[in-house]
Amino acid sequence: MKYAAPTTVDEARSLLADNPGSRVFAGATDLIPQMRSGQPEPSVMVDLKRIDQLMAISHDGGHWTIGAATPTSDLTRNAAFSGMFPGISEGAGLIGSDQIQNRSSLGGNLCNGSPAADSVPALIAAEARAVIASGDGSRTIAVADVVTGPGQTSLADGEFIVEFEIDDAPANTGDAYLRMIPRTEMDIAVVGAAVRITMDGDTVSDARVVLAAVAPTAVRVADAEAALVGSTLDDDTLAAVSAAASAACNPIDDKRGTIEYRTQVAGVLAKRAAVIAADRAQNGA
Repeated sequence: MKYAAPTTVDEARSLLADNPGSRVFAGATDLIPQMRSGQPEPSVMVDLKRIDQLMAISHDGGHWTIGAATPTSDLTRNAAFSGMFPGISEGAGLIGSDQIQNRSSLGGNLCNGSPAADSVPALIAAEARAVIASGDGSRTIAVADVVTGPGQTSLADGEFIVEFEIDDAPANTGDAYLRMIPRTEMDIAVVGAAVRITMDGDTVSDARVVLAAVAPTAVRVADAEAALVGSTLDDDTLAAVSAAASAACNPIDDKRGTIEYRTQVAGVLAKRAAVIAADRAQNGA
């Protein structure tokens, strides 16, 4: 196995094209444990953290651009970004320990393909886009379309995510991400829930609800969104949100939680996240 650290996107493209079986990485916080567990070693490990474009955070023209290899600690420390997207920042801030967050990235968290990835639901709720290096050019797709199943993505061989684009949140919009874990920290979500809400006075004018760890991929819950829009978040609305979130679940039984438990918790977290998102929309993060 060889190691390479390109300094440009084009150099990374060439390395991948010339070395079948190679693999890109940003923090290697998932790749190294996978290799230690017996997965095949790549022919070349291509480190993306030397490419400036993949390590940058910028805000211009009404949208944010986040380099796919940017450490999540850089993102959570960015006051302007975290103020506009506290839910995304919360999800990013739950990826491993403080030390891990100096290496972990949104690109790695997404492309690992885990249904329990903490940063993904809030990115989907914000309708974030992934800019993908593809062949001699690039293509842009919704973050929601990247992961196709556990450990699987829609990226072709030789493709990698360069950066994420996230449009500014509309006025009077708030988001939130909550997860349930067995331990107090550094665990994988049994259930995660992201909610983004836009308010018009006391009434919800737009809503996005996305669940993690309850299906093979993150799940957007259209029925919960429909229940929220036009409501004032009264008790009946929140009960409908909870019921819709539970109904959208297709989880598995494993050592961290049963199907029944995950289904119930999804409803509880969706309801709680909706209340937090609405409060942030009206009063700020």
